[in-house]
Amino acid sequence: MEQLPRLGKVLILSASAGAGHVRAADALVQAFHSEGAAREIYHLDTLQYTTKALRNVYSKAYIEMANKAPELLGWIYDVTDKVRKPEKRMQALERLNVGLFMRLLKRHQPDLVVNTHFLPADIITHLRHREKLTCKQAVVVTDFDVHSLWFNPSVEYYFTACEEARVYMSAMGINAGNIHTTGIPIDSSFGITVDKKTARRTLGLDADIPVVIISAGGFGVGNMEQILQSLMQTRNPVTVLAMCGRNAELKERVESLQLTQQSAQSKSRIVPVGFTTAMHDYMSAADIMIGKPGGLTASESLAKGLAMVIINPIPGQEERNSDYLLEQGAAVKCNNLPTLAYKLDSLLDSPERLVAMQLSALRTATPHAARDIVRILRRSAQ
Repeated sequence: MEQLPRLGKVLILSASAGAGHVRAADALVQAFHSEGAAREIYHLDTLQYTTKALRNVYSKAYIEMANKAPELLGWIYDVTDKVRKPEKRMQALERLNVGLFMRLLKRHQPDLVVNTHFLPADIITHLRHREKLTCKQAVVVTDFDVHSLWFNPSVEYYFTACEEARVYMSAMGINAGNIHTTGIPIDSSFGITVDKKTARRTLGLDADIPVVIISAGGFGVGNMEQILQSLMQTRNPVTVLAMCGRNAELKERVESLQLTQQSAQSKSRIVPVGFTTAMHDYMSAADIMIGKPGGLTASESLAKGLAMVIINPIPGQEERNSDYLLEQGAAVKCNNLPTLAYKLDSLLDSPERLVAMQLSALRTATPHAARDIVRILRRSAQ
């Protein structure tokens, strides 16, 4: 086995603007530990060390817009997708006061910083220019497309989700030698192959009935109930795992819908699931993922070989993620919820097509991205 040097103090920085950036950081922490790759490893959520105003802009406002004004979110995404110098972005951030976070960084004095969000990368760059920090830094892009806010020419290591993103970043002026195509880091459990029927029995599900997952994300947002209403019209028997995340109210409403579905003698069986740290077990039991194509959810689904049915992607990064998954042959898209049952039945009626999509998902998957990122960083220290 290749002998790689051990790194010193590694600081992994995420931002809780949605759950994906944090999950990617957790996967990297896991990989650093399992590889014995560093003397010290820390993971900090950048937004926890900023003002309440900034936290609201990056997390609550994002979720509100995603649910109530997705077109506005897409417009903001497109308008801001212009390459600007990190120093100018930093001037805007200073007005929102990130002083506490800056002081924290200066106190930690890491040897290497790995960012799963663009916000801390800009702050690190600012502090290095002022000679307050001397660490190298890496940026891990958590979508299949790259928004210009991720661009920072002074970053030593970039890790992209796919080769097209690497080519684009290079064309836009990022040093090609600094960019590595690894995929999006996910928990190592998603790379473990589990027999579907065994996984279903373990979860108390019928082993012989197809299983689909609907994910509302870690925060339990989205139009879950409308999706379930549509799926109650399927011709094929199907088990529907309704992943409600931390949203207890949503889970209660889904449980009420479950009773309605039972009395209506629908061929779909709804199984409500609250927040879980065992998503890999549920995905192991499934055939199809239905939902929005966030970078982390999509990467986990690909690793488990799930065909995806994409619903109403948020304009911006989710639309671009959707394009990538469709091009790879791992997904279909449902533009109107009343046709969702038809879309699902079409896949279930054509086993060959479904298997082809699942194989495309596995070919596209990068289940060991976190490990590969850690090894590239260690090799660079030789």
